[in-house]
Amino acid sequence: MALLVAMMLGGCQRQAANDATTVNPAAYDAFYLWPGVHPDKTLQPKTVYLLDGEVRRGGLSRLERLRMGVPRLSGKTVWLVVRADRLDWNETTYAAIFDDLNRWREAGNRVAGLQIDFDAATRGIDTYETFLRDLRQRLPRSWRLSITGLMDWSAHGDPQALAGLARIIDEVVIQTYQGRTTIAGYEDYFRRMEGFPIPFRVAIVEGGQWVAPSMLARQPQFRGYVVFLLSPARSAE
Repeated sequence: MALLVAMMLGGCQRQAANDATTVNPAAYDAFYLWPGVHPDKTLQPKTVYLLDGEVRRGGLSRLERLRMGVPRLSGKTVWLVVRADRLDWNETTYAAIFDDLNRWREAGNRVAGLQIDFDAATRGIDTYETFLRDLRQRLPRSWRLSITGLMDWSAHGDPQALAGLARIIDEVVIQTYQGRTTIAGYEDYFRRMEGFPIPFRVAIVEGGQWVAPSMLARQPQFRGYVVFLLSPARSAE
């Protein structure tokens, strides 16, 4: 009997530990929401990052819209997200994105600005900076500019290149997951970010394993979390 009780207690403790480190969206108020993903109605979002479309490889540069219609999310801060596989945008691409920003605002949304979701390599930050500087000059000042960032370049990027980005963008959201899984060893990346010069959020995936690195509590640029919500029918990318 004593052995059985010990086994049951051990199982409960392991389950409690798993629950404590599993990302539960109900504990957060900022979310990534891709088309086709339907969040639980119990969530209370304050900030929502909505994927509007993609700028894909091949052919002429253009915005491939993925969202039907215009969202209407009163009382929430909304970011319009564009995924990019290329940076050689033409005037038509810029015009389509800026038009969507205006239409979303005119529909009554509190639109913060534009986020670019582009996987810039650690050694390619300077090229990305050139693109972002041009985009910032084109983007009306009423819109803020956000980007996603990989943990590798956030932790190992050239300090001068990161300082250059800090003069252009308003925030970076650092991605800590691949697919539906948290990237192993994320603690080591964050230990190298003590002097990161850009305001940043940390993106974590619904249902992923996460224990907050201790440095986040003392990092003055840390602005909180964004949870990537998943649809049961598809994997997050």
